[in-house]
Amino acid sequence: MKINVVGTSGSGKSTVGRQLAQRFAVPYIEMDKLYWRPNWQNAADEEFLQQVEQALQSAPAGWVLDGNYTRTKAVKWREVDWVIWVDYGFCRTLYQAVRRAVWRARNKIELWPGTGNVDSFSRCFFSRESVILWTIKTYRLNRKKYLAELQNPDNRHIRFIQLRSPAETAAFLASLPEATGSEPIG
Repeated sequence: MKINVVGTSGSGKSTVGRQLAQRFAVPYIEMDKLYWRPNWQNAADEEFLQQVEQALQSAPAGWVLDGNYTRTKAVKWREVDWVIWVDYGFCRTLYQAVRRAVWRARNKIELWPGTGNVDSFSRCFFSRESVILWTIKTYRLNRKKYLAELQNPDNRHIRFIQLRSPAETAAFLASLPEATGSEPIG
């Protein structure tokens, strides 16, 4: 099973992605980990695309990829089976983004090993790089983008699953079979 979990920052896509990877016994690949460098520098597009490609090729039997990054669509959706869209309401998503930002800033945990990147209250709440501001700015754009992707005939090979609430997500996850490791799932 090859799955891309998408959604606005703070929606819960990483939580859903980890649960899916565990459920299907496949690697969990966090795109932010491939993208971010020390001191909040980003990878150049060519390098980033190459890293995404290598990560996906390193798990030919299946993977769960967590992240949007539109410029990687040709690579990540080439062989994807499912695109899981965590599409909770704006207030819920914003609440989760704020809660996560506070937790990260308070606990000073390095977000991606080896980068030294740690969220701070000033970065989260008073900066142009604020993940909260990013959530506010991209929520409607992401909804528009993924609604269009659902209708795009080029994506006929993909099963889109739109999860609109935590209860819907829990029911979906509970409905999935456990991976046995010996047979393909899908």
